[in-house]
Amino acid sequence: MLTAFAAQGLGFEQDRFKTPEGKDLVITFVKHGSLMLEYDGHVLLVDPVSDYADYSKFPKADLILITHEHHDHLDPKAIAATEKESTLIIVNPASQEKLGKGIAMKNGDRRSPVSYLNIEAVPAYNTTPGRDQFHPRGRDNGYILTLGGMRVYIAGDTEDIPEMKQLKNIDIAFLPVNQPYTMTPVQAARAAEMIKPRILYPYHYGETKIQDLKDLLKKDKHIDVRIRQLQ
Repeated sequence: MLTAFAAQGLGFEQDRFKTPEGKDLVITFVKHGSLMLEYDGHVLLVDPVSDYADYSKFPKADLILITHEHHDHLDPKAIAATEKESTLIIVNPASQEKLGKGIAMKNGDRRSPVSYLNIEAVPAYNTTPGRDQFHPRGRDNGYILTLGGMRVYIAGDTEDIPEMKQLKNIDIAFLPVNQPYTMTPVQAARAAEMIKPRILYPYHYGETKIQDLKDLLKKDKHIDVRIRQLQ
């Protein structure tokens, strides 16, 4: 069962899920590629950036996840505002070098840094000729998070790469939709057909006509496309 409502005190939409293990997973849709996940009393931030929110008003993070080192995904100020002594920071190697700290994961790595969470780092890159300079193959990460038996795929900045065919049993997927940096709606629809998530959230979509993606997938009754305010 899912409900959507304004995040209390923050002004962002949230969706709430019941995981297979019976605990709630709450996702807050901040903006662009920035998300907050709350599970069993723990707070996880994805690509927090100060331009999109006042992170001094957010709860302190137990874990911060960075997909890559671009300024709209890696922001030391937002990390500092939400970090506490015990915060774990998971990054791709280039972000570790730029930030000067964090646990680096490269494509293919798996970690269970805490008892309630498993993390898989998966490829995220451009394939369109002339655009691979934005996100070259092998540098950046997408992540699959498993919390309470629920698998959440956060794609990072990527196009519809063939490695997506290997992703299995995805409950919730976040796919970026803003060419030239990530995907067109057509590419995102192809990606969704490869991944087959139960629920798809387009994110990182800027000025893209995101309804186009929902229209492209309307015949697929197995994928529930849900559009949230992430501009």
